[in-house]
Amino acid sequence: MTHPHDRALPRAVRQAMPMARDVLEEVAKQHGVCIRPVPLRRLDTLTGTSEVIDVPCGAVLDSKCPPCAKRNRQLRMAQCREGWHLDTEPAITPDESNEEQHWLVEFRADMQAKRDAAEQAGDDTTDLDAVLSGLDDQINSAGMRGSVTGSAVPKRTRSTRRRQDAPDLPKRKMTNTTLGRTFTSGDGKTYRPSLFVTLTLPSYGRVRDGVPIDPGTYDYRGAARDALHFSKLVDRFVQNLRRVAGYDVQYFAAVEPQKRLAPHLHMAIRGTLPRAEIKQIAAATYHQVWWPQAEKVRFDGDHLPVWDEEAGYLDPGTGEVLPTWDEALDALDEDAEPLHVLRFGEQVDVQGVLAGTPDADQCIRYLSKYLTKSIGDTLDGGQTQREHAARMVDALRYEPCSPTCPNWLRYGVQPKNAKAGMAPGRCRSKAHKPEHLGYAGRRVLVSRKWSNKTLAEHKQDRRTWVLEALGQTDEPTDPHRYIWRPVPAGDANVPPLAVRLLRSVHERQRWRAHLRELEARAAGQDLSAIEDMGRAA
Repeated sequence: MTHPHDRALPRAVRQAMPMARDVLEEVAKQHGVCIRPVPLRRLDTLTGTSEVIDVPCGAVLDSKCPPCAKRNRQLRMAQCREGWHLDTEPAITPDESNEEQHWLVEFRADMQAKRDAAEQAGDDTTDLDAVLSGLDDQINSAGMRGSVTGSAVPKRTRSTRRRQDAPDLPKRKMTNTTLGRTFTSGDGKTYRPSLFVTLTLPSYGRVRDGVPIDPGTYDYRGAARDALHFSKLVDRFVQNLRRVAGYDVQYFAAVEPQKRLAPHLHMAIRGTLPRAEIKQIAAATYHQVWWPQAEKVRFDGDHLPVWDEEAGYLDPGTGEVLPTWDEALDALDEDAEPLHVLRFGEQVDVQGVLAGTPDADQCIRYLSKYLTKSIGDTLDGGQTQREHAARMVDALRYEPCSPTCPNWLRYGVQPKNAKAGMAPGRCRSKAHKPEHLGYAGRRVLVSRKWSNKTLAEHKQDRRTWVLEALGQTDEPTDPHRYIWRPVPAGDANVPPLAVRLLRSVHERQRWRAHLRELEARAAGQDLSAIEDMGRAA
């Protein structure tokens, strides 16, 4: 066998040999081992011991590590499959409140009364506000959800009158259920069908193979704004869907990119409605973005607003203070037009699906197809599609993505919570990054009563199954027992990454060998049982 350090070998031969570190990463991927584990220090508050543990990067980061991405995709597939065709109501009954919780709320009431009295008397309420804030934290720590007082921020409302160019929707009386209708066939068999719906955005110009035929006439601004606010349009569709369906519709949806780079939606819906009604709901769904106008550029190039510590951002020429975000919204009167109106396109695909069929499995795989990739990672159309993506990024550069976006300075408005150092075109939001192409929302959308489990609970189910197969007990631990802390770079207690990967690969090999042994033993027992039955016959 040739040795790579043998200098007698030609350079081309040595360079053709794979790097040992690269082979280690490939082996780790084959065994499902995270190749970028995050070392965290775990302190056991019960025993006082401390140890450094490698946590898969997919559990703490938005990572593209292939094993973690594959594991998360499998979890999502299990979550989708388990909730799609439920035949029992996923009812969640809150626990009974205890005496400690009652006492905290009663004490909170007393402190609120003292704070109100101080405010009426014109006294300083700073200390009492701090006490109330601390009590709210204790209330949540005691096992209560939400806030006693609800949201303290007043909500800005606008007229709910529907647009004249949008069709009306029927409204059925709501029933307290998340389950769809059942149908009984002539042979007495009961079916509970569900739906798989695909929604797309409208056309921005003619395309061929995902690339505009004429980039000069392609509506990149419309495409950029639709991508930025697509998640709100999806929310509106769900609201309208529940109004028309008449029950608490549950869904599992994934946002994926089309070849033209516009986001579109695949949605598994529990229960069924006529296809014509789904298409009617999509046609009647819209979302209005009630933001200040962003058409006229006031500041550009070297002529940008300047920061003042007391007043905020000023016009560099006149010294005039730019209107704040709230002032700009207050200036929108009843006759104002929305900054942008989103609608779905005409292409609406609706399929009926039955549980346990090949179609159901195919739809689940399709829902999770792109979950291991960002929207920008799906570019596969060559140079022309990369140029199309670059034009899309350029259209997004100065589009405001949120109330806090620095791009509002370009249009003469101070961003919400403005601070020094802001400049148009330098927004650090996820939406402006090339790999996301404007869509900053969640890629997977799951309704609260889908499977009656969180993703962490689905992960725990898989862990329990593995431990039981390995003959180990899975004892639930107190969630407050451990305190996790990041490990500083260069900590002497953390071995090199290669050593940690080798240890993880060895552990995974040991687990798999044990599982294969158990499978072989179970298969042998089944074979023996069949032979016994044959002899008895």
